[in-house]
Order: sequence, then C-alpha cells, then structure tokens
Amino acid sequence: MNIVRYRVAGAPDVRVGLHAEGEVTELRGVASLAELWRLPLAQLRDRLSQQESGPALPLARVRLLAPVDGTTEVWASGVTYRVSREARIEESERAADVYQLVYDAARPELFFKSAAWRVRGPGEAIGVRADSEVDVPEPELALIVNRFGEIVGYTICDDVSSRTIEGENPLYLPQAKIYYGACALGPWITPAWQVADPYDLDIALAITRDGDTAWQGAAGTSRLHRRLDDLVGYLMRGDEHPDGVVLSTGTCLVPPTPFSLRDGDTVRITIGSIGTLTNSVRRGLPAPDGAQPAEI
Repeated sequence: MNIVRYRVAGAPDVRVGLHAEGEVTELRGVASLAELWRLPLAQLRDRLSQQESGPALPLARVRLLAPVDGTTEVWASGVTYRVSREARIEESERAADVYQLVYDAARPELFFKSAAWRVRGPGEAIGVRADSEVDVPEPELALIVNRFGEIVGYTICDDVSSRTIEGENPLYLPQAKIYYGACALGPWITPAWQVADPYDLDIALAITRDGDTAWQGAAGTSRLHRRLDDLVGYLMRGDEHPDGVVLSTGTCLVPPTPFSLRDGDTVRITIGSIGTLTNSVRRGLPAPDGAQPAEI
C-alpha cells in the first residue's frame, strides 16, 4: 500500500488515496496529505487501515502528483555519504575543508529545499539553471515527518543541484539548490511500517539521452553516515512543522565531473521497497504562454 496524491483524467480536483496492486482508491474525507501529517503515527496507521475508501481505479487512469501539499515544506540534508563529501570537495577549490568539517561534525548540514507548490511530480520536467554549466540529479531517500517529529513514510527525492554555482562558493548554496524545477518527489509515499529496514535500501540512478544511457549507477542507504532520527531531531530543533515536513537524506550517487544534465534528458531513480521516480529535464525557466523560453 502507498499513499498517493492524484487527479483523475478529466477531473480538475486533486485527491488523496491509496495505491495497491495497480489500483488507486480515494481516501474519503481527506482533502490533503497535510491533514494526515497532523496525526501521531499510531493514529495515522489506524486511520489508513480503518477508513472508508472510494471505488478502485486502474493506476493508468489517474495522474500521480508530487506527494506534498499545503504548507508542508521540503528540506534536505547535505554531505551525509562519503561519496557526497568527496564530490563537494572536488568541486570546491576554495572551501573544501568546509565539507570535511560538516561530514565529521555532530550537527548535520540541513537546508530548505522547496515549498510544496514548486515540487515536480512523477513524469514532470525538472530544471537545470541556464547560468550553470555542470548540473546533476541527486537521488535521495526522503522522509515524511509528521508534526510530532515521527517518521511516518518514505518517498524518493531528486535534489537537483548546480555543481558550478555551489563549487564557486559554499555561500551560493541557495542558488545552487533552490530554484524552479530543482526538486522532484514521488511517485508516492510508502508508509514507514511497510519498510523493514530503511538502512538497507538499494538506490539506482539512470540518465538517458537520445535513447541511450548517458550515465547510470547504484548504491544504497547502508552507506549513510547519519542516523535518520538524528537528522529529524536537528530539523525539529527550534522550529515547528504543523503540517509535517519532507526531509531528503542526502545522495550516495553523484555523476562525476564533467558530466552534466542536458535539455531533453530523462532521469530515473529507483529505491527498493518504494518505487521509481521518472522526470524529463528542461534547461532554463519555463516560458509564459506563447513566449520563448526564458533565461534565468
């Protein structure tokens, strides 16, 4: 069973439902995912197991949307895997020691990634900045955290990043990480109680270009340098998330320099026990209706 946010073909309203065995059923009386994240974990589990569901629809008849809404924010973790630390050191000529220090520090690197309305869903285009030369996807396990700081589910995050901009200066991190099209989530949320061991999940990344594989790699969450509850604990310090929060946990797969995403590429991220998130790539800002593509 997975929790989905979706639209039925031909209908304008957004619905919340459950996906199982290729079918989607609407959750009656649930208007948003944010409502679910206001519940303690035990109540959420009871709610999903006992609530009335609508008629089942084949998955092919619905359009899956990014599994985040309302005022739920997306945050991300940095330098949580050794490969990420090495990649950051490689790209940063002037401040390589910053990444070594944060990798070994008690306090993790956490940063705001996206508001819900900016997040791209399954099948939608992610973006790379027009003022950057080297841009990469970062496949990550993402945690769904309720308002009480409990991990209630898991999804896939593509934390798209400009290596060019971050490499120039660590203070440029917001510009390298937070822009239109820089975050994708999906395809759904797998409840936490259905994932036996979040530290034993395979992660695969495949990038196709003109019908051929441009880059691919595989790793796993067993290499994670941080504990998930520790990341959540620091995120909740001194802050509130009344509609819950999505916390991406860092990447263990980084295409080597000088590889960069190009307009028209397809990025496919698969995490065991969760699913596959697929997005196309677009360079620059989307054009207003009838206009030419805009440059950032």
